[in-house]
Amino acid sequence: MLTGDKLNKFSIICDHERKEIESRLNKIIKNRKPSTLYKPGNYILEGGGKRLRPILVLLSAKAVGGSISSFYNAAIAVELLHNFTLVHDDIMDNADKRRGRITLHKKYDLSTAILVGDSLLSVAYEYLLKDCNGNTKEILVTFTKGLVDVCEGQSLDKEYEVLKQVTLKEYLFMIEKKTAAMAEMCCKMGALLGNGSIKEVNDLAKFGRNLGIAFQIQDDLLDIIGNEKEFGKITGGDLVEGKKTFLLLKALEVAKGDDLKKIKLIIKQKGISPELIEEYKNIYLKLGVIEEAKKEIKKYSVKALKSLQVLKNEEDRFILTALADSLIDRSK
Repeated sequence: MLTGDKLNKFSIICDHERKEIESRLNKIIKNRKPSTLYKPGNYILEGGGKRLRPILVLLSAKAVGGSISSFYNAAIAVELLHNFTLVHDDIMDNADKRRGRITLHKKYDLSTAILVGDSLLSVAYEYLLKDCNGNTKEILVTFTKGLVDVCEGQSLDKEYEVLKQVTLKEYLFMIEKKTAAMAEMCCKMGALLGNGSIKEVNDLAKFGRNLGIAFQIQDDLLDIIGNEKEFGKITGGDLVEGKKTFLLLKALEVAKGDDLKKIKLIIKQKGISPELIEEYKNIYLKLGVIEEAKKEIKKYSVKALKSLQVLKNEEDRFILTALADSLIDRSK
């Protein structure tokens, strides 16, 4: 765990950039017409969030010698892309709430939500182009690949919902596409914008990818061991919904006898009743899958941090290390 004055400096930097991003997001589509399209779009952008992805772009650009102030438009672009995915994910999941607020397709209607998602993606490209420099093509290719990967990952996620058998290897491939690809894209794009060397670009991309995988497994773990008030979700919600998470699939690998029958029942019934959550948590503990998840998080975290050795500036290495630390050692 990182502590002291440097950690405080990291917090100040991230808080400042988060506020700057929020301020700019609030102005992007607020006064655009028609209001039937952009008012619902603004509703989504006002929903808040960690703004992790734009911060990754800015810090990666800084880490290779670029100026943060030169790349706010590109940072905004990845946040718009992220919100596009959230709108469409909520439609596919028929979700009622997002960050404690009514989802767009529930507040307005399905057609509006689809079009708003599309418009956010379109404006994302508009803003990205504002910051592109001599390597515009490579930056656009990186951004577009991230978009393609996320769509492929979401497709696999929906496919896995109905499949009776999904391996842990397949699951890790899915989250590499759906979650990690975005973090990879942000870091790589930031390094490209900052005119980093080929090695800096590639290693920062690896940092983002491994950080993204660790982040998702941590999310799976928090569903079981997280504090409900801090996590913002009902503990055991993935079990209730029958989601195929790292813990569930690891339990399927190692369980035997009655435990295996009970684990298989989650998939067969597509979930369990809330009163059984504690029983299944105890099964996970007995099987050691919670500890296995922690080991996996550690493994990918170490891989991510190792990639930062390419950076010349100690402060930049520290800032990205502190960011990784804050995302992995979290309660929400």
